[in-house]
Amino acid sequence: MKIVAVMMIVLVVMSSQMDTVHSDAFDCLDACQTGCVQPDTRLMQRCDRKCQIKCGSAAASQVQEEHLV
Repeated sequence: MKIVAVMMIVLVVMSSQMDTVHSDAFDCLDACQTGCVQPDTRLMQRCDRKCQIKCGSAAASQVQEEHLV
């Protein structure tokens, strides 16, 4: 019985030391554009533009820099 209790304590201690991964987007634009996948390029561009507006001017300048490269 003592062995079971010790094993349970060891498992609890080990599991409390593990790092958990939090699922969140790195930035607003990346998260928004992930949902913009469309077979129609016009709809995808429209969605991209909405993401730029939603995520602010910093995101818009980042997208413009990506298109220049």
